[in-house]
Amino acid sequence: MSVPAEAVGQPKKAATAAWIGSALEYYDFFIYGSAAALIFPEIFFDKSDPATATLLSLATFGVAYAARPIGALFLGHFGDKVGRKKIMVFTLILMGLSTFLIGCLPTRDQVGTLAPVLLVLCRVLQGISAAGEQASANSMTLEHAPPNRRGFFTSFTLSGTQGGQLLATLAFIPIAALPEDQLLSWGWRIPFFLSIAVAVVGYVIRRKLEETPAFEQQTASEGVVKMPLAFLARNHWADVLRVVAGALIASVSTIFTVWALAYATSDSVGMSRSSMLWVGALANLVALGAIPVWATLSDRIGRRPVFLIGAAGSAVMMFVYLWAISTGNYPLTLVLGIVTFGVVYSAANGVWPSFYGEMFSTRVRLSGMAIGTQIGFAVAGFAVTFAAQIAGPDGSDWSAVAFFTAALCVPPVIAVLTARETHSIPTEQLGERTPKPAAERETVTA
Repeated sequence: MSVPAEAVGQPKKAATAAWIGSALEYYDFFIYGSAAALIFPEIFFDKSDPATATLLSLATFGVAYAARPIGALFLGHFGDKVGRKKIMVFTLILMGLSTFLIGCLPTRDQVGTLAPVLLVLCRVLQGISAAGEQASANSMTLEHAPPNRRGFFTSFTLSGTQGGQLLATLAFIPIAALPEDQLLSWGWRIPFFLSIAVAVVGYVIRRKLEETPAFEQQTASEGVVKMPLAFLARNHWADVLRVVAGALIASVSTIFTVWALAYATSDSVGMSRSSMLWVGALANLVALGAIPVWATLSDRIGRRPVFLIGAAGSAVMMFVYLWAISTGNYPLTLVLGIVTFGVVYSAANGVWPSFYGEMFSTRVRLSGMAIGTQIGFAVAGFAVTFAAQIAGPDGSDWSAVAFFTAALCVPPVIAVLTARETHSIPTEQLGERTPKPAAERETVTA
């Protein structure tokens, strides 16, 4: 059977749209992380108690992750009813708008306690947006991809996320080099203002993308599920729990990106802001190449072994990386940061879009991925706050944070060991246990 000419290029178009959209959206998301570690304790919280100000600032980073499960419930539901494309466009616009508003906020010196309240509100909107971004982009690329290359094509969503983190880091390097008074008065706002361009460019890219053939076929043949969340809870609850457990691996990313940055630039270590931002930038640059390589390997040997390498390896490497920071040896920190985040963590990071998505059928794929990942990511977001607490009064107990990070890598290992291998299952059969009689299908006829 021949493939229509217009459909031939859709896998590449979907992967490109997912990469660029994720890069642009997560640029917005990660500039907040850099600002929360370096800037916000000074301008939104009480400067007379630096330790508490840093703790509260890092807590606002986690607020978005707390909002993400709520966003996942709504965006996952509508994504499985109205399609992947509409959710992808909506989340991008919401992220661009909320990030721009952060750049407009008054500081604590100007409006008092209202300033952190407004900051938290904007951060919640960022979290709701991110809740639907990856799940919709992953579903879009997976359902467009050739069956034997789903790992490779879906990995573009995560390499786009790393690209966004790289852009965010590069944007903050010259900003962090500004004189202190300029940095705290107007310099920090510039990366946030650029989100207007993010929203415009992302909208142009994504509105031209076609809906997936799997979703259109599902809608035309059986219709959509009336209540995707109820169907998901009854038929895929075990897989949702696996995704929740697996998503805890994101704790490695948040602790590497935010807590380790704050620790390295603290008085106890004394590394410069710019030099540590370069560690993140180069690690993300390496990850851009490593992610599709790991994903391609998973198309050949399976999702489970590759994810296991990333999860178990990250637990070990975070000890080594945080130890390197504690020595104050910058070249050692740079090399180990690149290996830890750019290479080892990328094994799990690159394969989870296909690994999680293949657990669910087309009917509830977006819901299952969104809800499962965002609950796990909520824990990962607040892992930064917990790390700041267990690091001691002066924030220098890196070994406690390393043990904490390793413990959060255990549930992902358990999840992958109990999951089915899915890399060789045809796309139309993904997530299906046994065929159900038509009377049991909770669908609305097309």
